Amino acid sequence: MEDEQKDPQTYAIIGAAMEVHRQLGHGFLEGVYQDALEIELTLRGIPFDREAEVPVDYKGRRLKSSYRADFICYGEVVVELKALAKLTNNEMAQGINYLKGTGLSRGLLVNFGAPSLEHKRLIFTHKASAD
Repeated sequence: MEDEQKDPQTYAIIGAAMEVHRQLGHGFLEGVYQDALEIELTLRGIPFDREAEVPVDYKGRRLKSSYRADFICYGEVVVELKALAKLTNNEMAQGINYLKGTGLSRGLLVNFGAPSLEHKRLIFTHKASAD
């Protein structure tokens, strides 16, 4: 309950992911979980953009390359889905880099590939740059 009061948005997203994992279990490819989570987010009234193209800036300039978020919920929470046996520091670093590059501060890394759903909340505090 404490987590829900601190961050009700990520709590709601994790709840939706838990329901998908409860229904499907582990063992599917990531795309199956993306499709199922899209349905569950819709059923729960959680606003989202799926595979949203997110521009990435470097030193105040927009890069030609962009990043596609699996989901951006509530317009401010990056949600990255995985279907791996176990999350590693590589996935955590990737999630933090997505936050750095996009300018968003909160993210969720959700892994459907393990017997129990794994999720990690990601927070990145952006510092004002001295250009």
